[in-house]
Parts: sequence; C-alpha cells; structure tokens
Amino acid sequence: MTHAHGSSTPPPTEAEQRAETASLGTLMGQLFENLSTLIHQEVDLAKAELAQSAKKAGTGAGMLGGAGIAGHFVLLFLSIALWAGIGGTAVGYAWSGVIVAVVWAIIAGVLALLGKKNLEEVDGAPRTVDSIQRIPEAVTPSKEAR
Repeated sequence: MTHAHGSSTPPPTEAEQRAETASLGTLMGQLFENLSTLIHQEVDLAKAELAQSAKKAGTGAGMLGGAGIAGHFVLLFLSIALWAGIGGTAVGYAWSGVIVAVVWAIIAGVLALLGKKNLEEVDGAPRTVDSIQRIPEAVTPSKEAR
C-alpha cells in the first residue's frame, strides 16, 4: 500500500509503515507478546490493589470488633448498675457502675464510627477495572486505519 504525499494526505504513521513492511507472522508475534505483557501487568496491578483493599477492610473489621467488645462492657456495667440499684444497697456502687458504663458507651461509639469510616474507604481495584476496560480499544484497529 502506497501513500501519495500531497497536502491532503498525511504521511503514514510508524504503525502503518510497520504493517506495510513486516510479515503477518512478525506482526502476530508482536501482538501476542504485547498482549502477554499487558495481561501480566494487569494481574500485578490487581494483586497490589486487592492487597491494599484487604488491609483497609481488615482494619475496619478490627475496629468493629473492638466496638462489639466495648458494647458488651456497656451491657455488663449497665447490668451491674441496675442490679446494685434495684438491690437498694450501696448507692455509690450503682452510680459508679453507670459512670463506667457511659465511658464504655463512648468508646464503643467512637470505635464504631472509625470502623465504619475505614470500611467506606475500601474501593476495590478501580485502576485495574479501568485498564481492563481499555484493552478492547487498544487491540481494535482505529477507524482511520480501516
């Protein structure tokens, strides 16, 4: 295929020149080599992104676990305070139980909010998804080359 180099026709691109001079076997070999490299790079990117997301999810889950333990202490100390209050003895012990329970309630709330925030920041593998969606564009000939 030859191109007339007039003012209306642009000179052939490097890819067009290679297509005109290289054998089909060479072009196919290059295509498969490039595709193999691209796939390896995408797999590596996916691994890195998923490891980062898993770490964030683990941190969030750990904080929610801490919130669960703190919530358990809320119930424990409220139960102790209620028990002491109903018993009518040692009013000071009942109030101290309530104070400790309130402290644990605050701790549980803070941990729950922090854990929820961390879990909301987990975003999976967005760069990998974006790159994979671009693969068909990269291997499809452009409209100009047809």
